[in-house]
Amino acid sequence: MKAIPLRKGRGAVVSPDGRFDAWQREAADDGWWQEEEEAPGTELIVDTAKTVITYNTSPDIPYDRSINPYRGCEHGCAYCFARPSHAYLGLSPGLDFETKLAYKADAADTLRKELSKPGYVCRPVALGINTDAWQPVERRLHVTRGILEVLAETRHPVTIVTKSALILRDLDLLADMAQDGLAHVAVSITTLDPALARTLEPRAPSPQRRLSAMRELAAAGIPTAVMVAPLIPALADHEMETILSAAREAGASSAGYILLRLPHEVKPLFRAWLEAHQPGRMEHVYSLMRQLHGGREYDSAFGTRQRGSGPLAEIIAQRFRSATRRLGLDATSLPMNLTAFRAPVRPLQPAPQMRLF
Repeated sequence: MKAIPLRKGRGAVVSPDGRFDAWQREAADDGWWQEEEEAPGTELIVDTAKTVITYNTSPDIPYDRSINPYRGCEHGCAYCFARPSHAYLGLSPGLDFETKLAYKADAADTLRKELSKPGYVCRPVALGINTDAWQPVERRLHVTRGILEVLAETRHPVTIVTKSALILRDLDLLADMAQDGLAHVAVSITTLDPALARTLEPRAPSPQRRLSAMRELAAAGIPTAVMVAPLIPALADHEMETILSAAREAGASSAGYILLRLPHEVKPLFRAWLEAHQPGRMEHVYSLMRQLHGGREYDSAFGTRQRGSGPLAEIIAQRFRSATRRLGLDATSLPMNLTAFRAPVRPLQPAPQMRLF
């Protein structure tokens, strides 16, 4: 695994090779080390996928389809469960995940074609679940904005999870859709400690900025939730009740939480981050993770991967239920409107040219 210097604005402190690579690198000091550039820039790759909607049959998530405008994320969150997906591109889940981003340049047109298919059945689509659809690069690429415009035009219901205040740019579309029961937004908050957030989520908006965004979303009539995610034992789990209380004050009407997930390359990546930034808590964090997953540091099984199991998991669940009940955040979300959907008009195909002879 290749160690890399700590860089301002980047979360990875190691850069593991992808698990599908035919070779693996190992860092070694040969006396020729020299300082690398302090802040590597972001490289963009055009994603040429033929579809934008991804379907799933997972029993522990509340949607059967999602759209991810980007692969990789500039937010650089050290804990991101999506990091291993970069291995499918032949890139590292470490620094590459934060600096080499693939984007669907023709996402809006492709989505329009998918929604216009005669057999399409409308159900809520989750936007930006794998990586944040409103990450910094969206400010100039507008890929997510284009997708949202198609969903608004066709009155297609959408659910969103983001940690970005950039979502306020699209308040016009979301507020309009919310009037017809077509939009729900959840804002994720891991910690309210700005110093911890700066290293844990280096390019994400500050916790207070996210609370401010929640306030504006709720004021615009958009059903807004808070996701305490990920809940990191021994590092930020003690903040659960404080986060929920602050979110309620900011206008959140419901809440959820997801336990820290450590699939594949995320496990060594997050351990390296703890060693660099929170060395005194590293072993405690992983010890509690083992308690939450039957002796393993992560269990990918449906039903337990997001909440854990055992006595400690039940204590966390009880704390969450008690706090949400006390704060009035335990309301069940209203079902989304599926009756307003209207398929986009398919462009007329030019008639084939007739032969002269």
